[in-house]
Amino acid sequence: MATVAELMEANLLRVFNERDDERRAKAIAETYAPDVEFADPEGTVTGRESLNAKAKGLLDQSPGFAFTPAGPVLVNHDLGHLAWALGPDGGPPVVRGIDIALVEDGLIKKLYTMLLPA
Repeated sequence: MATVAELMEANLLRVFNERDDERRAKAIAETYAPDVEFADPEGTVTGRESLNAKAKGLLDQSPGFAFTPAGPVLVNHDLGHLAWALGPDGGPPVVRGIDIALVEDGLIKKLYTMLLPA
């Protein structure tokens, strides 16, 4: 069973950074509960398929961009926090944010993304 820290890293790097549909779908199945809730400033989606569509949409909107961790994963029992940056591969970030996840039974049950002011 994955740790909270491993799930947070998978969320950022194996899901929201993965442009290959097949690899992203496999990572989603290994990382999130079937009824995962994902909320960001644009709204909330429920379920793995909706989360996959959200990740694909973000990747399609930002060709050549990559997410990178902006610090260590912080864990408090079943809650994980990871700061991140998004920008051109090898370039300065254009967006920064944090992900906060609630983990149940070894999978992310709820995921909240907050954008940080520029």
